[in-house]
Amino acid sequence: MKIITVIGARPQFVKAAAVSRAIAEFNQSGRGPTITERIVHTGQHYDDNMSKVFFDELHIPRPAINLEVGSGLQGRQTGAMLGRIEDVLLAESPDGVLIYGDTNSTLAGALAAVKLHVPVAHVEAGLRSFNRRMPEEINRIVADSVSTLLLCPTATAVENLHREGVTRGVHLVGDVMYDSVRFNTRLAEKTSNVLVRLELETKSFYLATIHRAENTDDPRRLKGILEAFSRIDRPIVLPLHPRTRKTLGAGLEHLAGRVRVIDPVPYLDMLMLEKHARMILTDSGGVQKEAYWFSVPCVTLRDETEWVELVQAGCNRVVGAETETVLQAVHDFESAGAALPPNRPANLYGDGEAAGKIVECLVKL
Repeated sequence: MKIITVIGARPQFVKAAAVSRAIAEFNQSGRGPTITERIVHTGQHYDDNMSKVFFDELHIPRPAINLEVGSGLQGRQTGAMLGRIEDVLLAESPDGVLIYGDTNSTLAGALAAVKLHVPVAHVEAGLRSFNRRMPEEINRIVADSVSTLLLCPTATAVENLHREGVTRGVHLVGDVMYDSVRFNTRLAEKTSNVLVRLELETKSFYLATIHRAENTDDPRRLKGILEAFSRIDRPIVLPLHPRTRKTLGAGLEHLAGRVRVIDPVPYLDMLMLEKHARMILTDSGGVQKEAYWFSVPCVTLRDETEWVELVQAGCNRVVGAETETVLQAVHDFESAGAALPPNRPANLYGDGEAAGKIVECLVKL
């Protein structure tokens, strides 16, 4: 049984690694047909952090094929991926294609496979922000519409699909990112010295990330967020995305003394910063969940979130980009001792064994 895994962004490699480990365990168990996995890296995102060290440090299989598409406009990038993935599928003749999340790589992998009548399995199916101005939302909807297996991280995702009339092939497996966090946090605790390097004490600082185009490309929103940061009286550590740094330019001087701007950090260091932060302010979907798993309050700098369970549980406040709204959310969490509600639900995203369930679904398919 041959599976082609199509991924193109660093978070997807981290998630896919959990499934690759589960595939290896399944093959060793002898419980079914041997699964051969070939990982295709579209090259959608490439940076120096995805070097040999990245793969070795996180125990991630290196891609068998790198399409080296690179960055570009949405349509051109997706079109280039589509043609090159199609060539791979014609050459490899896989039994299925495994895709993750909501990137252009996800969309291209789904379209290339379905046009060649190869079954598609979509990890993180059913997520919806209900904001079709987001490219990611379009990618999710299209990928789900052509997938044979829809592997959902939450009950909410299952419900979203059911409301859209999609019931066949839908499986609630839990969030594979939780598998990854559990595995990689153990590695991080042994190897990361980021707190020592940055001279940080646990629970003494806030951690912030800003990278989404809706914030970085809108001067009004970005100004509102940064003004809030400048008025927070605790240290804020801000690993700054290159796109955000370019957008800010000389404006970084405004943050001097208020916010500690650092270069992007490796994944294991990021996990340690998240785990030991007092509060997290972010526009990242993945960081919102990691905050929950580390029991850290999260302020989401967006107008909506796909992870509505976190909001309903009181673990996350979605505040947009208005200065006063951001500051109010920070104040509210601080008033509660910067702690999550004691009665919050456990295991909102499964039991940390999603990868094994995904492999079982692939075998049944």
